[in-house]
Amino acid sequence: MTEPDNVRSTTILRSKREVTRFQILVEVAEHQPAVRQLEIADKLGVTPQAVSEYIRELVEDGMVSAYGRGRYEVTRAGIEWVLNNAEELEAYARHIRRDLIQQVSVWTAIADADLHKGEVVGVYMKDGWLYAGRGQQTASGQVIEETAAGEDVGVTRLNGIIDHHEGVIHVCKVPRIQRGGSRMVNPDALQEVLGSVKVIAAVGLEAYITLKSGGRQADMFFGAREGVIEAAFHGLDCAMFIVDEEFTEFLKRLEDVGLTYRIHDLIRV
Repeated sequence: MTEPDNVRSTTILRSKREVTRFQILVEVAEHQPAVRQLEIADKLGVTPQAVSEYIRELVEDGMVSAYGRGRYEVTRAGIEWVLNNAEELEAYARHIRRDLIQQVSVWTAIADADLHKGEVVGVYMKDGWLYAGRGQQTASGQVIEETAAGEDVGVTRLNGIIDHHEGVIHVCKVPRIQRGGSRMVNPDALQEVLGSVKVIAAVGLEAYITLKSGGRQADMFFGAREGVIEAAFHGLDCAMFIVDEEFTEFLKRLEDVGLTYRIHDLIRV
């Protein structure tokens, strides 16, 4: 289906950075002139340093005026930018409600019991998979055909919101061989991380060998970066063991997609 022109022009959602700029500009407009950057950081889930940098850029771009420490006002240009993007987002939301949701009329899930055609079932997430069963859930739908437990089942007329939380990615830096490689990893710290996650990934042979020495096999190696991100979006807590030269770029990627992560120092003291 061809998108309407007003939907196709929605560019703000293509960049997490632009979304954050939009959110911060809205917060400045709501609280001007006394803007508390710490409160904005807490509300948006970013660091106060990031808020400060975004506001500095907005001032440079002429969207915000600064009047001394902690006092800011949105300019006419800033208001117009917010309004233009708000209109695009509203059109995009209408497109989703009116066009896309109607098309996605059948959801595929795993049957957690023998289900009958026409039966109303609860729909829920578990271990990264979508399930349908007889228990009461925050979302429900209707089974389209007879299905045995463990089979894929079609569910239509979905109502409610599926209870879902994104997973946390535990990022563990492993030194390259020139700096000791897997031999420099603290085995106790390694096991502590491994005991708290569902999915384990490795980038770099040093990271792969680190896991083997700890008695674990990496669930992902090739394509591990995007695989871990996908798993976290499906609600699984993950551990990424990654060589130090790839560490910073991976953190930037996590910032771009907006996932929660924790950094672990595994280096032997």
